[in-house]
Amino acid sequence: MSDIVNGLGRATAYGGLGLVLLLLGIVLVDVLTPGKLGRQIWEERNRNAATVLSSALLGIGGIVFTSIWTTYEDFGKGLVSTAAFGVLGLVMMAVAFLVVDLVTPGRLGATLVEAEPHPAVWVTASCNLAVSALISASIA
Repeated sequence: MSDIVNGLGRATAYGGLGLVLLLLGIVLVDVLTPGKLGRQIWEERNRNAATVLSSALLGIGGIVFTSIWTTYEDFGKGLVSTAAFGVLGLVMMAVAFLVVDLVTPGRLGATLVEAEPHPAVWVTASCNLAVSALISASIA
């Protein structure tokens, strides 16, 4: 029975950390794009903004999953590792965003929240998932 209680405690801690990292991902995308992200997605039904946010959330989720899956035997060390790799993933996604913004015409953030579909959304989403894959591979 203590194994179940211990497992529930660990799952709660990792779940809470994962939710914090996902929230930071939402804040990051909101900062990198003009306007209020929540309004653009839920009120204006902006598919571009939703795609970029979804890719960031999937990317962070993948990093957190990999970190938990390959975690250390020491619970505390595993939590710290998951937090560190999650934050690194967020930072690297932001850097990738800024690099794509530098090498493309116009303002990438503004392009990503246009009402009309834009191919730059797929490029940005792919960058988010590629960064996630790279960070996840470095964990294992």
